[in-house]
Amino acid sequence: MGIARDVTLKQLRGFAEVMRRGTIAAAAERLHVTAPAVSTQLKTLESLVGAPLLDRSGDALRPTEVGEEVLRAVGLIESALSRCEHRVATLREGAAGLVRLGVVSTGKYFAPGLVARFNRATPGIVLHMTVGNRDDIIRTLAQRGIDIAIMGRPPEAPDVVAHRLGPHPYVMIAPPDHPLAALPEVGADALLSETFLAREMGSGTRTLMVRELDQLGGGRSYRVVEMASNETIKQAVMAGLGIAMLSAHTVHTELNEGKLVTLTVPGLPIMRHWYLIHLADEDLTAAATVFRDFVLSLDGAFLPGT
Repeated sequence: MGIARDVTLKQLRGFAEVMRRGTIAAAAERLHVTAPAVSTQLKTLESLVGAPLLDRSGDALRPTEVGEEVLRAVGLIESALSRCEHRVATLREGAAGLVRLGVVSTGKYFAPGLVARFNRATPGIVLHMTVGNRDDIIRTLAQRGIDIAIMGRPPEAPDVVAHRLGPHPYVMIAPPDHPLAALPEVGADALLSETFLAREMGSGTRTLMVRELDQLGGGRSYRVVEMASNETIKQAVMAGLGIAMLSAHTVHTELNEGKLVTLTVPGLPIMRHWYLIHLADEDLTAAATVFRDFVLSLDGAFLPGT
């Protein structure tokens, strides 16, 4: 016997549910089976693996190191089944294929237009778009929950193939009547005295902002107020609650309308690039290949002017 040959999906799902719910009884209730049935599944799975999956030493059940590895495998299996289900449903409906696209939050200002453009050019392919912060998109890509992603700097892990799409500048923004807006150049002392409005940790923009401010201030502390979205940050900056560093593509409309201005800060704008990425160890489907080639053929024409 061995885990690859003899393990069942029911055993794996039982183990994963115990980890999600925290107790065997709660997992059994969620799975609509008895607690002894779940216990039996766990014992059989541990026998097949040849090592304990649960650490029962504390107040709560925790996965062992071996258990964590099995949980990762369960996540990949569930993702593969979900992908299969969606693609089969798409094919049954007569479509040529399904592409699951992940886009970091900053990209939501141009991604819908890109998707609409693709849909008009290739009506036979269904495209599902997921928007999330950088960490979420990378995690979902690693778990095979999406086929292709659009983001800034490619991740170090997992191993990906990255195609550069076009420039991605970051700027410091303020309301037009802000005192710093009148300065020909904003020094570090004046800048770091301000309140900075930023996204949550895990956001690529937040990481870039912290790196820039730390470099400008030489480690000096500064005040950061966390906000849930780029839209909230823009509205808060316009209301005078603080300043922010954001993608110029995020504030393209507000800058053109004069509702926001960019501050002249040493080292800014920071020029990054947009990338289209996919896993290096997995071949793209025919539909995903069509989407990749379509996007690359545009040569960044879908990006907002800055």
